[in-house]
Amino acid sequence: MRKGLNSSCLVPALALALAPGGCARREEPSVSPAPTASLTPAAIEAAAATITAGDLLRHTRVLSSDEFEGRAPGTPGEEKTVAYLTGEFRRIGLEPGNPNGTWTQDVPLVGISTQATSWLDVAGRRIELSFPDNYVAVSRRVTQDVHVEAAELVFVGYGVVAPEYGWDDYKGVDVRGKTIVMLINDPAVPDPSDPTRLDPSLFRGPAMTYYGRWTYKYEIATERGAAAALIVHETGPAGYPWQVVTGSWGRENFDIVAADRNMGRVPIEGWITRELAEKLCAAAGQDFAQLKAAAVRRDFRPVSLNGKATFHVRQSPREVRSKNVVAKLAGSPQRRDEVVVFTAHWDHLGRDSTLAGDQIYNGAKDNASGTAALLELAEAYAALPRRPDRSLLFLAVTAEEQGLLGAKYYAQNPLYPLARTLANLNIDGVNQWGRTRDIVVVGKGMSTLEDLLEQAAARQGRVVDPDPEPEKGFYYRSDHFELAKQGVPALYTDEGIDYIGRPHEWGLEKRDEYTQRDYHKPSDEVKPDWDLAGAVEDIRLFFDVGLAVAQGDAWPEWKEGSEFRARRLEMLRAGGQ
Repeated sequence: MRKGLNSSCLVPALALALAPGGCARREEPSVSPAPTASLTPAAIEAAAATITAGDLLRHTRVLSSDEFEGRAPGTPGEEKTVAYLTGEFRRIGLEPGNPNGTWTQDVPLVGISTQATSWLDVAGRRIELSFPDNYVAVSRRVTQDVHVEAAELVFVGYGVVAPEYGWDDYKGVDVRGKTIVMLINDPAVPDPSDPTRLDPSLFRGPAMTYYGRWTYKYEIATERGAAAALIVHETGPAGYPWQVVTGSWGRENFDIVAADRNMGRVPIEGWITRELAEKLCAAAGQDFAQLKAAAVRRDFRPVSLNGKATFHVRQSPREVRSKNVVAKLAGSPQRRDEVVVFTAHWDHLGRDSTLAGDQIYNGAKDNASGTAALLELAEAYAALPRRPDRSLLFLAVTAEEQGLLGAKYYAQNPLYPLARTLANLNIDGVNQWGRTRDIVVVGKGMSTLEDLLEQAAARQGRVVDPDPEPEKGFYYRSDHFELAKQGVPALYTDEGIDYIGRPHEWGLEKRDEYTQRDYHKPSDEVKPDWDLAGAVEDIRLFFDVGLAVAQGDAWPEWKEGSEFRARRLEMLRAGGQ
């Protein structure tokens, strides 16, 4: 038995949920730890033992139940979620995390429902665009009507401008008022010494950088003054199937409301299938595969597609005051102004009344399970005999599924100074399939938090491995990224892939199965075969790392080569560190 594990919890989670006693949670209210006492190994072990599969499953079941309607921002599901989380944090014995004395931070969002009529005119041929078969199109502008009339179509490769790599897909070509078509992910440049591999000196080789994310694609389209931006979806480079795009984008979409009501954004943001891209290129006298091959060369220049695109968009915007839920365990008087932030997003995709059958996107793994883990961590820290030296902030953020919006708003409007925020530990989904010999760090090599994780994993007899799927860009797809961009050292892990008692390839097969069958689908529900024993081990690793940061003399740092290191050093200099 590994150190720190309650043996009665290392059984399938459903059995625990149904059994009387066992790992069931204590029903009496928790009490905040005393300000002074000894944090002995035994006391730390006892606190960590409160993290159980039974409690984790119980919270996940509640948050992913049909009663919570898929937890979309601005719905009754949000109200129920916020009430549940607030009640649990209060029961645990934490205090309101907002300095104004409340449990929440208001996040001003706009929800926009879109109906679009769109078509392409290419070389005299009209190509109809049909949602959800071959395209989606939305606008982030807070207005009822958005029209793009006959905007010239231009293929801009990957749409990337990366001076540090000497890469510019635009080459000075003016795309103002035009519809740009671009590929998802980074330029897949072959390694000159081995064409079967990607060049490690460009865009981190096989690992996706931020240039590969759809958010960057639309940002550069806005910067360049495009009238519309269409991303060509391909399952491999995107990291998810077409149904994820339509399931996420083919409903009410959210954004933060800027002062100009987002009128400075590119008017149309959209996706098209590879099949439609091939049809478009063929009508223009081009070959999609050849254009894609040309786009990985540094000398690529934009290519006219001999056509125009028209978008007529009718929108129903509504302003929504969504909420981040914030709870705090205050540290000792000497260090309580120094903060360790734990994050998990509480939201998912809500309900889709146009679906036949199950209409609720329950989001059990994504991210009811991660939010449940946040509650378990909070309870474990509250069970310590005394408060950690530094304050711990538990931040359940909204609208992650809409582009990390709740985390982005907090990072831009922090409740506690980021220069005094030592670290962010982020949880987005937990391991449902049992114990592993490893745990995966997404973006391995970024910060010294990984060193603390490796030490904690070694005490469990485990190892820390890099992301086996770096090409999917997971580092840029969860809430820690927004704090990292501001300079805060961040740790984001994923379940391991080396499962005890399973064949070597089984872990990756389960990942692929989840992505294909359940990710961003109504079928993401608690399954009868869930085994949360591995999740318990992973959460206890986070408990150890968080406690080490809260008690340690050295502050976590970005490692050499991290793109966030310079921002952090600048922040600390400005803050007098």
